[in-house]
Amino acid sequence: MNYYPLRATGYLPETLILANGSFPKHPLLLDWLKRCDYIVCCDGAADDLLQRGIKPVAIVGDCDSLSASSRSEFAAILHPCSDQETNDLTKSVRFCLDQGRRNLTIIGATGKREDHTLGNFSLLLDYMADAQVEMFTDYGVFTPICTESSFQSFAGQQVSVFAMDAGELTVSNLKYPVVRKSLHSWWQGTLNESLGNEFRIHPTGSVIVFRVY
Repeated sequence: MNYYPLRATGYLPETLILANGSFPKHPLLLDWLKRCDYIVCCDGAADDLLQRGIKPVAIVGDCDSLSASSRSEFAAILHPCSDQETNDLTKSVRFCLDQGRRNLTIIGATGKREDHTLGNFSLLLDYMADAQVEMFTDYGVFTPICTESSFQSFAGQQVSVFAMDAGELTVSNLKYPVVRKSLHSWWQGTLNESLGNEFRIHPTGSVIVFRVY
């Protein structure tokens, strides 16, 4: 049984990965960027962060979207990787894993191009094999799971469950129950609602859970 709490004010991620989507606007995420000691930027995301006076620990990617001035000034923390079989987010995750970091929080992975956003969501399933990983947006948090898991919640919280394969799924303490059912389309598990301070999901395959703040 895995337990996923809500991230209250005062919580600070161990490792923060800033992807090159739209720069975060939510106060919680901006606070993390100011206070987190270990930030890894995906390529051009570093330009946005550096403009705000925050220096990451590392800049990882193929350097195709990072400004020439940043490449020159921050060469000491630049970790270029030209592998075209992976995107910059995956390169950044692998960098963190190589540093022995297994608790990863990803932000800035949505917005801009929708195909990039969908690709980043799906990659969470790959990352969870090697790390405890969550993706935070300006609206909520995406959590990948493949075993029975309990989620801290509150009555009325909006919840969506994306079954990434056809395995049976059971969900308890949500407004619209799911009992040993296979969800064959992503939309089928969306727009649900928590009934209390916790809900549970028992999947037989891979699932991504979204909770609105």
